[in-house]
Amino acid sequence: MNIVVLAGGTSTERDISILTSTKVCESLRRNGHNANIIDVFFGIEDKEAESFFTNNNDVEKTAEAMRKNTVNVEDELEARKKSGKGFFGDNVLALCSKADIVFMGLHGSNGEDGKIQAAFELMGIKYTGTDYISSAISMSKELTKKVLVPDGIPMPKGVALKRGHKIEYVPYPCVVKPCCGGSSVGVSIVANDAEFKEALTEAFSYEDNILVEEYIKGREFSVGVLDGKALPVIEIEPLEGFYDYKNKYKAGATKETCPAVLPKEISERMQRWAEKACESAGVTTYARVDQLLTEDGDIYCLEINTLPGMTGTSLLPQEAAAAGISYDELTEKIIEISLRRYE
Repeated sequence: MNIVVLAGGTSTERDISILTSTKVCESLRRNGHNANIIDVFFGIEDKEAESFFTNNNDVEKTAEAMRKNTVNVEDELEARKKSGKGFFGDNVLALCSKADIVFMGLHGSNGEDGKIQAAFELMGIKYTGTDYISSAISMSKELTKKVLVPDGIPMPKGVALKRGHKIEYVPYPCVVKPCCGGSSVGVSIVANDAEFKEALTEAFSYEDNILVEEYIKGREFSVGVLDGKALPVIEIEPLEGFYDYKNKYKAGATKETCPAVLPKEISERMQRWAEKACESAGVTTYARVDQLLTEDGDIYCLEINTLPGMTGTSLLPQEAAAAGISYDELTEKIIEISLRRYE
């Protein structure tokens, strides 16, 4: 198949997207597909576009060029506001329209939030992952709570806070996070007013809506869901602090155990919650549900990741491997499951 691997974008997770897309593209080529990566925001020149499906580019070289462009994102966003040019880079939509399917290698806003998925559905472009509605629900931590909690899924208590508004009572310790952030960017655990003030400044530097949640002490886990079925549970133990951006993507910063060493009953309960969370939010194809386990044995669901990382240190491929699914088999399954929606 001719496959476009969509990478880059404008979110704080742009560089992670490039890592994911590079590894995915290499895998798809090993699987016999004609796959190439393209930066959704910067696109490619006409000459490159002409041979996009007939001349496989050097993935690492292309990825390096994308990384160098990261410093230009903010300036380009401002320039496009003035010029009226849209979000998509040159030749992106034209190439995606010609592809048999687009593999969504994007993470964060303008990639994981349903906007691109909605545009593709209007244009009849096939893409991997869940649809635009469930993407939007899962991207917003506020919306996720509104959907999952009434369905009986346990989540930490929390309130949404808009820029300029005040919160009457802060239950320390608490967690402050952007409503639609990913990779734990902008997340702080605070214990007093001074730390809370700093955390607000940090979270609001990323977006206008944030979430203030009760802090629940517990062990961190994640459960991948593939085609509606939970994969083995993985435990994440950061060597320092919590599972933030640095610990997620720095090799050796965390100890990850899969399958997690847990009583069978707890593992199965986590898997059921992961499956139910995806079902409640309408998430299909594949996802990853982050969870906490307290000393008392209580389980809390934290969030649904609809386009989980596929880098060399990412959790989902590790969980798939524990289920006997290799990386190349995983990318192929994602393609196959996604194409079912269009039958």
